[in-house]
Amino acid sequence: MTQLPPPSAKKLGLVIDLDTCVGCQACVTACKGWNDQGYGAPLSDQDAYGSAPCGTFLNRVHSYEVTPADGAPQIINFPRSCLHCENAPCVTVCPTGASYKRAEDGIVLVNESACIGCGLCAWACPYGARELDAAAGVMKKCTLCVDRIENQNLPEEDRVPACVRTCPTGARHFGDLGDPDSAVSRLVAERGGYDLMPEMGTKPVNKYLPPRPKDRAQASPLAPLLDVQATGFAGWLDRLLEKF
Repeated sequence: MTQLPPPSAKKLGLVIDLDTCVGCQACVTACKGWNDQGYGAPLSDQDAYGSAPCGTFLNRVHSYEVTPADGAPQIINFPRSCLHCENAPCVTVCPTGASYKRAEDGIVLVNESACIGCGLCAWACPYGARELDAAAGVMKKCTLCVDRIENQNLPEEDRVPACVRTCPTGARHFGDLGDPDSAVSRLVAERGGYDLMPEMGTKPVNKYLPPRPKDRAQASPLAPLLDVQATGFAGWLDRLLEKF
C-alpha cells in the first residue's frame, strides 16, 4: 500500500462558493475539454449520442432544493471533485502505488501507467471523486490542472485550473490554503468556509463557502385590504358581479 508523505506547508486547493454558483456547468465543460488534451489519457465517452450515454468526468455539479430552518427555500448548486485530502484514503488503499500525494504541494494524482483499474480508491473515497475510465481502464480524478498551473508558457492569469478560469460568476477560487495570508485562506476565514464531511477524518484541503441566507417572501402591504367587506354601492355592485 502507498504511504502518505508528511503534511506539506504548501497546500494547493480550491475554494468553492455555494452562494454564487449558479449550476451553469461551465466548469464541467471546461474541465472535460482541457483534460481531453492535457495530462494523462483523454476522458472517454460511451454511446454519447445513443439512448444510454455515459462518460468520465473529473468535476460534476449537483443541484438540490433545501429549506433552512430559519430561511426561505433555495436551490444549492454543489460542485463535486477531488478535495486533495491530507489524509487521503484513496492513496493508502492503492495496491500498486499508482495513487499518490505530492510532497511539495499536497496535490493527489494518479500515475496511469501503474494503475490497474481495480477501483479500490473509488471505494475508499467518501466523496465519490474518482471514476473509472471505461476506455482506458484506469482511474481518473481532478489533477488541479497541474499541466496548467505549472506551465510557464501560459499567461499568469491562465495558470489556474480550467474550472476556475472559466467560471462566469467567480464561484471557484484557487490558491495556497496552507498560507494563512493567501487570498483563498482569507476568503475562508471571512466567510466561514468549512470542510466537507469532516467526520470522515480525511482533512480535505478544498473548502466550501456556505450560501448566504435568502430573504423570506414578505406579505404584500395591501393584503389586509383584500379581506375588507364592501358596503353601500360598492357592496351592491360586488354582489351583482358575483352572479355572472
